[in-house]
Amino acid sequence: MEVLKIATAGSVDDGKSTLIGRLLYETNSLTQDKLDAIWKSSKSKGYDYPDLSLATDGLVAEREQGITIDVAHIYFSTENRRYIVADSPGHVEYTRNMITGTSTSQASIVLIDASKGVKEQTARHLFINKTLGIQQLIFAVNKMDLISYNEDVFLKICAEIKNLLLTQGIKSTHSFIIPVSALYGEAIAHPSEQMAWYSGPTLLKAMESLSTSDPAANNKARFTVQSVIRPEASKTYDFRGYAGRLNGGNLQKGDHLTILPGLQSATISDIHFFNQSYDKIQSGTSCTLLLDKDVDISRGSVLVRTDDVPELSRQINATLCWLDSNQLQVNRKYYLQQGTKTVQAKVKSVDAVYGIDFRPEASNTDQLELNEVAEVQIALSDPIINEDFTQHRSTGRFVLIDAITNNTVGLGLIRN
Repeated sequence: MEVLKIATAGSVDDGKSTLIGRLLYETNSLTQDKLDAIWKSSKSKGYDYPDLSLATDGLVAEREQGITIDVAHIYFSTENRRYIVADSPGHVEYTRNMITGTSTSQASIVLIDASKGVKEQTARHLFINKTLGIQQLIFAVNKMDLISYNEDVFLKICAEIKNLLLTQGIKSTHSFIIPVSALYGEAIAHPSEQMAWYSGPTLLKAMESLSTSDPAANNKARFTVQSVIRPEASKTYDFRGYAGRLNGGNLQKGDHLTILPGLQSATISDIHFFNQSYDKIQSGTSCTLLLDKDVDISRGSVLVRTDDVPELSRQINATLCWLDSNQLQVNRKYYLQQGTKTVQAKVKSVDAVYGIDFRPEASNTDQLELNEVAEVQIALSDPIINEDFTQHRSTGRFVLIDAITNNTVGLGLIRN
């Protein structure tokens, strides 16, 4: 069954958690004991309806404040496919959480409070989606019940959304603007009786129409080696396998590979998954590859088809989101991790910082603050794959790690 990874984005109190809770409820994904607990908690608050946000807000602080803080991944399914929803926070100070939740998604639901309209945070969410290459967008104009399901207000918000897409230069492959009420389930899984004027798809139907393919893979096979499997050799059997994950295209027995960064060549002789042998594997598969000869391969190596060898470089340009409360410092030693490969790194310059209008502004700063996003140049001790994030997500992204604290301090997207 196909799996669609979809992120949510919205300003504070736009109803993201309630919307996801409603989706769980409408798809019968909540157990009876969970429903009973939600009803009990809702009644204790004086509600005469189930507070479905309780189905997703798991932290104590989230339940107490009624907001989302951490990124929660929620799983549910329909007859057609399975869904993994990243419920991300809306506060500006949790920009890093929003980027993290969206970075692995194939689509995004952007929530807008119908009583408040498009806000600055909406532009921020679109900027994040554009930066991360998300081209499938659903705009859920929520809380239509607060404006008495007024069509004119909805049409005004539609115009604001379209203008924002034009201003940011966003061209989506799939785009929907849907009026909903997550609280009462209007236009979520079934057509709304309160909004007979709306003839478009329900939220769930729009989600069912989205593509599950990764537009940034382009059928480029990238097999990242996690470990070398070498059991104790015997006189009769000498096994040497390379365990890892395939991202992008497919691989099969007989494919000619180039090993990066050493540029050695070899051919796939067998593919193992546990104790089974396979002729081919698809993107997203974790398995063990056997090659026709012994070559220098270790954790961090990347196996690619010989007719599709990406550029290697010791210097990269990147969009960097700073995740740490301690400032980024130019020329300080960090570690850069791309997949399973880790190299020493220094940020040589901060060329531009994104301002409040989400446009890069030329800068001569040598520091970045928490949640700031900038265009930077990074020098590396060893070469890595220099592949634009829009061309391949798995190799086009990386994290920066503080060499002293070992904290993950930056999330980067390679730009060419």
